Amino acid sequence: MNPYVLDFEQADGTRPELVGGKGANLAELSRLRDLGVPTGFCVTTEAYASVVGRIPGFAALLDRLADATDRVRITAISAELRSAIEATEIPDDIAQPVLDRLTALGPEHAYAVRSSATAEDLPTTSFAGQQDTYLNVRGGAAVLDAVRRCWASLFTDRAVVYRMQNGFDDGRVQLAVVVQRMVAPDAAGVMFTADPVTSDRTVVSIDAGFGLGEALVSGLVNPDTYRVRADAIVNRTVSSKERAIVPSAGGGTEQRTLGPRERIAPALTDPQILRLAAMGRRIERSFGRPQDIEWALAGDTFHILQSRPITTLYPVPAVSDGRNHVYMSIGHQQMMTDAWKPLGLSLFPMWLRKISNNPMVELGNRPYMDVSPELASARSRRTFVRNGLGSVDPLIQKALENVLGREEFVRCLFRGKPGLGLNGGSVGDLLSGLRQAVRLYRKNDPTYVDRVATEHDELVRGLAERMRAASGVEVVDLITRDVDEAFRLIVLANYGAGILGYFTPTRLNRNLTKWLGEKNAVDALSQGVTNNVTTEMGLALLDVADVVRQHPAVLEHLPRAHDETFFAELRGLAGGPAVADSLARYLDRYGMRCPGEIDISTPRWAERPTQLVPLVLNDVRNFPPDARKKIRAQKQAEVQRTVADLLARIERLPAGRRKAARTAKQISVFRNFVGFREYPKYAMLQRFAVYRRGLLAEADRLVADGVLADRDDVFFLALDEFRQVLDTGQLDGDLIARRRSDHAAFERLSPPRVMTSDGEVVQGRYDNTGVPAGALVGTPVSAGVVEGRARVARRLEDARVEEGDVLVTTFTDPSWTSLFVSITGLVTEVGGMMTHGAVVAREYGLPAVVSVPDATTRIADGQRIRVDGTAGYVEILP
Repeated sequence: MNPYVLDFEQADGTRPELVGGKGANLAELSRLRDLGVPTGFCVTTEAYASVVGRIPGFAALLDRLADATDRVRITAISAELRSAIEATEIPDDIAQPVLDRLTALGPEHAYAVRSSATAEDLPTTSFAGQQDTYLNVRGGAAVLDAVRRCWASLFTDRAVVYRMQNGFDDGRVQLAVVVQRMVAPDAAGVMFTADPVTSDRTVVSIDAGFGLGEALVSGLVNPDTYRVRADAIVNRTVSSKERAIVPSAGGGTEQRTLGPRERIAPALTDPQILRLAAMGRRIERSFGRPQDIEWALAGDTFHILQSRPITTLYPVPAVSDGRNHVYMSIGHQQMMTDAWKPLGLSLFPMWLRKISNNPMVELGNRPYMDVSPELASARSRRTFVRNGLGSVDPLIQKALENVLGREEFVRCLFRGKPGLGLNGGSVGDLLSGLRQAVRLYRKNDPTYVDRVATEHDELVRGLAERMRAASGVEVVDLITRDVDEAFRLIVLANYGAGILGYFTPTRLNRNLTKWLGEKNAVDALSQGVTNNVTTEMGLALLDVADVVRQHPAVLEHLPRAHDETFFAELRGLAGGPAVADSLARYLDRYGMRCPGEIDISTPRWAERPTQLVPLVLNDVRNFPPDARKKIRAQKQAEVQRTVADLLARIERLPAGRRKAARTAKQISVFRNFVGFREYPKYAMLQRFAVYRRGLLAEADRLVADGVLADRDDVFFLALDEFRQVLDTGQLDGDLIARRRSDHAAFERLSPPRVMTSDGEVVQGRYDNTGVPAGALVGTPVSAGVVEGRARVARRLEDARVEEGDVLVTTFTDPSWTSLFVSITGLVTEVGGMMTHGAVVAREYGLPAVVSVPDATTRIADGQRIRVDGTAGYVEILP
């Protein structure tokens, strides 16, 4: 068998490293009968490697390309690589086998010559259209020239940049070339075995036009579109198709103008549509996943030209009960839409199951909740959808309302016992919590939240001592037991405080709106409280900045600091010991926090203190000394004036004195207990930090024993799997490699808020009535209007804000809080009334709009914007 040229029958579909992704898929398709796959062969990656290996200086050019970072250098080096390949003669040991295959297939025929890269048509990355294709190529010399130009197209600017964006090494990507008999079709197009817009796996979507499919790919014509579900055409759109691309008599292609009748004629008949859809389902079953298929129709015969996985579909779980299911993103509610690692996915749900017995599923390395029982029950859906979700994520609420509008779908929903509730406690615990709320309201103890925190700090120290004494499986068993204990100590023991923190502001807002017409008055009353651990965390960093600003040597060093030697380097600088002591005190209290903190696999600030450097330097740059005291005094003075004004206006109402006295008590209770809303998560993360240290200590021991290759491998195992490894000392190394690869692929996917068991992504939409033209609509969560420069930052470490900026980001969690003292407004893509950004924005007095779809792409960094946190929209200003 020639190593340079393989017929489709010889090519092994499981070896894309030899024939590329397109070639491997064609080899598999050619094994399926009655698909009309045009005959052909592959010029292998070994042929490419042999040719470029003979080009002087080619490897050095690849090295230069790997080091290039700016677009100008990338373009120049890519052009050199293409020129070097195009100027190289194809040696006889490669050229002759190609010519022999053409003779066997028929030298009189035209051929399609297509690139087939090893990083192409993969399950997670398509690379579609990144390399070149040549159609209607005639004659051996022309085919060889097309092969060479395909090789060179591996280094077009678009292909190089695409590989860089997807983490592929240019030097390791190889190129095969597919040569196929050319089909001169009457019609051609693409077929998706899942709807590419909604991701619905029950729908086959077909785009069709006359002539070659390149007219559709290039956007030359609008295609006919057909949707097929369950062997029935459920939707069709026949477009006006003015032109077609057809093979040219002398080789290549040309455009042809269609006549008036042909333009409006459907490209396919109904029987052809259904026959093609059935072929698509057969191909999908063969490859085991939804496919993006290129097809051509000559006469009444379909020819399948290519099939590749649809890489943009979000994963969906297998359902075997024959019922419809609806999955709701937990990540959007928890301000963590990034992909999680398996350890985090196994640990955090242990906590969530205390408040819900809904089945939790992992989709694309993110946690989802099956809320079918809530939607199937007329009683629970009102509470769950219409009353509960609006304060968490309004777009989830609106998406679920869209689901409820589909009567036939709802009738077939999985029906079980609605799961939301306090599963970790009994009815007695709930009643006890209500009685506690009444007692706390009457006593209105301003020290309650701080006392709970102090008592829990001592409990965490005891947990840390027990963790240090544990080893092996004892570590995992201790964690499992402690989750139950933590829920009892943090939530059940303080359930009444939680009730006051969540429901008192609702009553206040209702009364103040009714009596005074004041909407969202509680936003102003939230400011300046001292018992909120999250807002205090942001203010406390100002104290660290006060120490840093006094020492120029430290200021100069911090941007170059390294995590491994962070404190040692500091202590060797003038003023460094004082800064190190200040940071150590801060980390002792808040070091268990970090971006994405609810995934236990994410490194904490205490482990990577350089994460704090940009935040500290922002504070040094934007604030004067002693800013913490000044900000707190200012906020408290503003609240005192607001309270006095509200009470004075209420006293002028009928029965005003009684209403004012009741309102004053409610305001006091609200301010004394509102801080508890952020405390349970803080307390949970204190325990997570202890769990993480214990797990990593065991991982280090397994690395020393040769069981794990790297300590971070522990994060790619579920908690029970890690326990088994600790128990047996055995681990399947391939499992870790597979999960690392899957995680890298899942990180590139955008998780939907709501999806069905058919894979359909259900969207929520805002009502734009009364909103200025062109404004971006979201959910108002903190009242007020502000104008400022947009500072767009998708990651905390990229945020470089200045006083007066408006922060625009995907979402915020508590690690972002220190930026809130610098900004004047907030816009996020995710969130609701009770999520982190909303709570902190209100307590800092910042106008805020959340759940603004695609805000970080529709608003450019540096643009001037107006944020209306009262009406809920963002305007981009001239």
